[in-house]
Amino acid sequence: MKIDAIAGGLAQAVSGVTGTLLSLAAVLVLSACQAITGSNDTLGPSSKPVTIDNVGRDQFANLAEQQHPRILATFGGEYSDPKLERMVAKTVGRLVLVSDDPEQTYRITILDSPNINAFALPGGYLYVTRGLLALANDDSELAAVIAHEMAHVNAKHGILRQKREEEEALAQQVVADLLKTDPTARAAVIRGKLRLAQFSRNQELQADAIGIKAIGNAGFDTFAAPRFLKSMGAFADFRSVSDPGETDLDFLATHPATPKRVELAAGHARAFGAEGTGNSDRDGFLAGLDGMVFGDRPEEGFVRGRTFLHPLLGIGFTVPAGFVIDNGTSEVTATGPKQVAVRFDAVALDETQPLTTYLTSGWVAGLDPASVAPTTVAGLTAAQARAQAENWQFNITVIRNQKQVYRLLTAAPIGEPSGDAVAREVSSSFRLLGDSERAGLRPLRLKIVTASPGDTPATLAGKMRGTDRPLELFRILNGLGPGGSISAGQKVKIVTG
Repeated sequence: MKIDAIAGGLAQAVSGVTGTLLSLAAVLVLSACQAITGSNDTLGPSSKPVTIDNVGRDQFANLAEQQHPRILATFGGEYSDPKLERMVAKTVGRLVLVSDDPEQTYRITILDSPNINAFALPGGYLYVTRGLLALANDDSELAAVIAHEMAHVNAKHGILRQKREEEEALAQQVVADLLKTDPTARAAVIRGKLRLAQFSRNQELQADAIGIKAIGNAGFDTFAAPRFLKSMGAFADFRSVSDPGETDLDFLATHPATPKRVELAAGHARAFGAEGTGNSDRDGFLAGLDGMVFGDRPEEGFVRGRTFLHPLLGIGFTVPAGFVIDNGTSEVTATGPKQVAVRFDAVALDETQPLTTYLTSGWVAGLDPASVAPTTVAGLTAAQARAQAENWQFNITVIRNQKQVYRLLTAAPIGEPSGDAVAREVSSSFRLLGDSERAGLRPLRLKIVTASPGDTPATLAGKMRGTDRPLELFRILNGLGPGGSISAGQKVKIVTG
């Protein structure tokens, strides 16, 4: 959670944040960019963030001109690592040489985010998070991701999707106006959403096929695409609080189910030969990652296992066992068993306004006025209340620290008894950090180490710091399945303080 997001304050009703509580938010901070200019595969890092001034003024670049500065402003910064930028730029340069559209100019931006993500803007703006880079294990896996995004640009997927969304929105509005009380209206809207979702899934599969062809033509290992898809699936399971084997029930997801994508990607890869046909530079790629920040930065606070610590705000709290914390741009969320979730954020408030009055000021929908009561938390003035909205029950705790008021909200399905216990445990864990603890908090980083004789995944994972379930994370970061082993002399990634 960023300082500037806290300073701006939030004015959301409890009923309006249920979706946020139940779905983890993303923390994305923009980084330095690479200017990819066609035929050069040995480009160096840029000295400043990309601007639109040196982009061709076609219609797609104009769209990028509108969106790129907004992304910079929204995600607010850059991650500068020259060796990492050179490595990424070299990979993109090789792909440009075999592009179906050699006139297209690309700009690659490394996002200073722990999330696993990559996306593209019309006009050739490509974005990849350092979280995604941390998950990859060689340059061919990175190439598979970048080629997929380049395919979106070349196939004009962003433009086509925007047009389709506008058409579906207009159709849904007509349906809503004409059939306000007719049950067929909802069915028509659902059919429109399904068409849009299928359109998006088809675009993803098309980009997979185009991207795999591109990396094959560039001489990369085409099986890197299905391999990396498996790694992303493993990481998603690692981050999930539900059964890893549970299938995705969200049929409106914009991406096809991972098993299907892996199967189709492997089929495309076989067109270039058996596994091992292409080339991959693992050691060079890992050298580029060495020392890269892993996880959050001090400005957003740190997640250490089940604990959130913010060195600049000087506060921390812990969620119960079984919960997974996600540090968002304007809030921290944690999801746990039985659909129980926690949300933490902050607002600026006049020090003269009582917290009990603040709770009843209208920002909490479904508030039970009789439940409002003053209390203390960590020696600070606080107040608590309960609320109910639709099928959810909420426990709200607000804590004052000078002009800042911290808000802890716990949501649970109505009748779920563990919601109250979770709320008590989280609020009682809230504390102010001492000066020495604040000074000692540092970002985690990736370190590349060489396995010694006798090393195993367990011994190497034992060197990790600041992470939850280190052995599982070690296997995922290094692309090792449950039975995967390590050989002496092999370079691997570990997370250190």
